[in-house]
Parts: sequence; structure tokens; C-alpha cells
Amino acid sequence: MIKTRLLGTVVPIGALRGSKPSAVGEFPDLAEFALLCKKMKIGLIQLLPVNDTGYESSPYFSLTAFALHPLYLRIDDLPEAANFKSKIAAINKQFGGETRFPYQEILRAKMELLKEIYTAHESDIAKKANAGGSLGTWIEQNSWVTHYAVYRRLKEANAGKSWQEWPEHRNVTPEDIAALWKDPKYRGEHLFWAWLQEALDKQFSAAAKAVTDAGIILEGDLPILMNDDSCDVWAHPAIFNQELSAGAPPDMYSPEGQNWGFPLYDWDAQEKDHYAWWKLRLAVAGKYYQAYRIDHVLGFFRIWASSRSDYSAILGRYIPYTPVTNADLRKLGYDKGRIRWLSQPHVHTGELWDALRNNWGAPLNEADIAAAAKKVFTKALDRVGNEELWTFKKKIKGEKDIDALKLHPSVRSCLFQTWRNRIFIEYEKGKYSPLWYYRNSRAYNSLSASEKKSLEELLQKRMAKSEKIWEAQGKKLLSILVESSSMLPCAEDLGAVPACVPKVLAKLKILGLRVVRWHRRWDEDRQPYIPFEEYPELSVCTPAVHDSSTVREWWEREADQEQFSGFIGYPSLPRMYNPGTAKVALTKITSARSRFRVFQIQDLLHLSNKWYAEDPASERVNVPGTNNEFNWTYRLPASVGEIGKDKDLVKTIAELRKIKPAKKP
Repeated sequence: MIKTRLLGTVVPIGALRGSKPSAVGEFPDLAEFALLCKKMKIGLIQLLPVNDTGYESSPYFSLTAFALHPLYLRIDDLPEAANFKSKIAAINKQFGGETRFPYQEILRAKMELLKEIYTAHESDIAKKANAGGSLGTWIEQNSWVTHYAVYRRLKEANAGKSWQEWPEHRNVTPEDIAALWKDPKYRGEHLFWAWLQEALDKQFSAAAKAVTDAGIILEGDLPILMNDDSCDVWAHPAIFNQELSAGAPPDMYSPEGQNWGFPLYDWDAQEKDHYAWWKLRLAVAGKYYQAYRIDHVLGFFRIWASSRSDYSAILGRYIPYTPVTNADLRKLGYDKGRIRWLSQPHVHTGELWDALRNNWGAPLNEADIAAAAKKVFTKALDRVGNEELWTFKKKIKGEKDIDALKLHPSVRSCLFQTWRNRIFIEYEKGKYSPLWYYRNSRAYNSLSASEKKSLEELLQKRMAKSEKIWEAQGKKLLSILVESSSMLPCAEDLGAVPACVPKVLAKLKILGLRVVRWHRRWDEDRQPYIPFEEYPELSVCTPAVHDSSTVREWWEREADQEQFSGFIGYPSLPRMYNPGTAKVALTKITSARSRFRVFQIQDLLHLSNKWYAEDPASERVNVPGTNNEFNWTYRLPASVGEIGKDKDLVKTIAELRKIKPAKKP
């Protein structure tokens, strides 16, 4: 257990620039970065996930829980690369000067060269893969690589498509995968991926050792969920629930919630083999790290799950959840018709006509509107008796089905809004879960005051009962993780956090996350910041994360400067961020009682005016909700060696370690 109070930094591997020219940060660069951190008195380096994501730049869309990303391999250090120096240099020269690295282009260039190198040495590598050979021994010690190699070979054979689109080998058993691995026709292709992973393992292990030798803790990042299109879901389908999609409920930043498209875990299935997959995952991570970040730890307690038929997560529900039943609703006085009113979306005839009249664009006459309305009623809706009221046809299961009808945008918008307009979703026959915005529904607002009161009381009871289930599940699952590894777990516990979460984390001595800009008393006037002396010792304090703006951009474009200046005791800070402002803000943040005070490397660099980009937005790692070439491609503004020559910066960061925890007045 790491009990020392530490100053830390977060950096993506790809962001590093070492003394050797490179197109992108590579594992050996981490060793150089550790020496710089040692000078700066930084005691912890936190990485983003480093697993293979293929041509998807987000490190949270991994193809595997175990294999490392080929992007981070230093080809120049491979013994087989001696005759390929000019080609390696050409790649580094072509891409090394970029402010942000072109992810796909670099990966494609490196992979093509790696395959060329492998082909030139294939016979020698094959000998090493035989029993007793170095590669053969490594494969025996890392049995997961056989599944990964077969999966990667098949994925390439299918033009990179998801395994769910392959014409064959979609549904495989362990025996099927073993037979494919042993097929002599594909031995060379499979060994390529194993050889590549062995090389990555060696380089990352050496870099991780260098970090440890520098007296620094290396913290990894383990995303809780797996990508649909991953080796793990393909090879181990029994431990996943692929019928639903994981995500997060609506909040101030995502009013429609977040539908990540990831499958859920089948915890009952995992329990049968004593959570072997998770234990192996921790064992592999433990080869490199002394601490790890559990991304979206709330998912161990309960997960927000949406239908695969919906785009948004508005109609999601918590799993597990104690359902409302038909019996519950009948006790409240609702008959079959009214239960349908509460749980099924209804469209008034007039609503559809209004959508056609007001939003069609060019004016339509009544005959045209009637014809258009008839088309919608025929395709999408069923009439309720003789009323001017309609429900959706049974074939429509979600937003994607509405889209498939290819209706006019105004009608589509109307039907989308209506689809979300109800109190409950009936996820199984006779079992209901309330929608996130159920109080905004027409059904809720049609209830009398006494009906609303009784319904709210029922939902409060179901939530209280569910919280007990969440607490028990979270404690059980996280206990298994804690007991299965010597690494210190740090939890990303942001979002709609139930009361049981901090209680369980504290009991298991798992560090929670406190993001300064969001750690506030949200239910009070002006939502005041929580004082640093009130931060729990079992926590990680940070002013910014990879999905947020940097402190500089936040200060200049998002923050209530007057309020935050008053909070930290410096009411006259300049509006434009500068090293002086950075020093004041970071010094105060470092006084938090949290065990780890961790800063993105960009935020530390802003303590010197040498490392400011012209546009603060250009220094972000990721902008959530966007998919482009910008995200996840941040690079340091200079090499580690050049930054180390900035003696004032090194001294200023080193002084942060001396800051003592704030005390209550």
C-alpha cells in the first residue's frame, strides 16, 4: 500500500518526445521522462491506457484488455531492425515535427515497416517460437496472446471490420481458437502478432523499471468496460451481456446521456470461474504498474444500460435495479389502460399535424398534410380505440427503428421526442424502470397531486432498496480486485454518484477522484468550492482531466474568475492566464489533503512562459462528444531534454512538493 503523499503528473505515452527523434511518443521515452520527473520531485506518473486500439485513436476503445499498442514500439531498438535504419528515420522525419501526431498515418507506416522487418526474419523468429525458444517461452507465459493473435489475423483478413460482421468465425469456442492458432497455414501470421507483443512487453517493462528505479510510482489506467469489437468479447462472450449498451445517465454536460456502445459484464457468469478474466487482467497490469486507475468505478456498483435500438441514453436504466411491477401500480389504483399510459409513449393526432404544418419548410395544403400524416400513421403508429391518440407499432423498439422509416426530419424529431415522453420503460414483461426525465412527461403531469405523491414514494422505496443492492455488489466486486493485486487502486468516481460509493471506497481504502472545478456544494447558492482542507486523504486531487480543458483554457474561457480567485484567497488574479496565475492556482491545489495531487503535464508546463501554445484549446487531450483527428494526439511542445533545461520550471515544480496539506481554521 502506497501511503506517501505524492505530487504526480498525467501524460499520454504518445505525447512524449525523447532524445531520439520519433514520429510519436514510444515506451522507451518514458524512461527519459522519469528522469525529468525525478528532478522535478514528482513522485507519480499516471498514464492513459496503452492497450492496442487498432486504428481508433481513443485509448478507451481497446481491441484487447491485455495486448499493448504497436504505436508505442520503438522499432529502432529491435535487433531485427538493423538493416532498416533509413526507413525508420524516414518515418520519424516525416511525422516527428508535427505539433500533434497524425495517429492513423503513423500507425499505418509503422505497421507496414514492422511486417516488412518480420518477413525478412520470419524463419529465425519461427525458430524462437519453438519449444524452448525465447518467443515460445514468452507465449507460454502469456497465453492470452494466442487469442489476440488469431483475432488480429482474422480482423485483418476481414478488412478491419468488427468480428460481428465477419462471414465466419463470429461464434467461436476456446477449442476453435486453439485449432486456428495451431493451423500451420496461418502460423507465420499468428507469430507476427506474438513477436510484436513480446517486443512491446520488453520495452514497456524496461521503461516501467526505469520509472521505479527513479523512485517514482507508475500508475496505469484500466477502463472498466471493453469495446464491442474486441478480442475479449469475441473470445469470451459468456462473461459479457451484449444485448444492452453501457453508458452514463444524462447530466449538465450530456443532456441525452452517454451511450458508449460497450457491452455489460455478466457478473453471475464471471463469478462461476472466480472472476478469472479480471484477475488475469490485474496480473498483466501488475507487471508494469504499482497503482492503477479504475475508469468509471460506478460500473462495479451499477451500470446505466440502454437498448441497442437507441442512439441516446435517455431511455436507459440502472442495472441492477429493483423494478416497479404491475402489482405495485395496481396497488396505487392504476388499471391496465392507465399503466399503458404511464409506460408507453403516446402521440396526439394534432401533434403530428402541427409538426407537418410548422416544420415542413414549404407550405403544404391540408390535403398534402393529410397524405403525409397517413403515411406516418401507417408506418409507425397504431390508434388507441377511437381516440385521437396513437401508440408506436410493436415493431418499433427504439430510435434506430424510427430512423429506419426514413420520414421527414420534422416528423422524425416529433416521433423522437414522443418516444422519450413517458414515466416508465417496461424492460421486461411487467417490470418497469423510471425514465431519467420522467417528471417532464405528459403522463406525469396528468397525474393529480396525490397520485404524484404516492408514485414518488414508491420510486423512493425502490431507489433505497436498489442502493443496498449496489452497495453489496460494489463491495463484493471491488474487494475481489483489491485482494487480487498489490497495486493501489484509484477510482474515477465522477457522475451521478450514489451515497454507497464513497462509503465502500473508503472501507476498501480505494482512492476516489476530486476534480477541483467539479468538487463543489452543488445544492447551495452559487455552488461554492469545497475547501482543500476538507478533501479526504484517500483521494486523488486534480484540476483537470483528459476529457476537460486544461487549467489555462478553463480559467480564460470557462471559469467564474471572481469566484475561484476568492476561493483560493487571491481576488486580483489577471484575466489572462500566465505563470504567476498558474503558480498561485497550482500551489493552492497542491495543499489539498488528498494523498495524490496530480496535474496534467500541460498544466505543469504553464508554470513557465516558454511552453504556452498560442491557442489554449490546442493543448487539450480530448474533446468529448467529438470524433476527429485532433483527439488523443497531443504532444509535448519540446523534447524532455529541452524542457529539463528550463531550470526555473524544474525548480518551481519541485517546490510544489513542499506544500503542506491545508488545515481547518
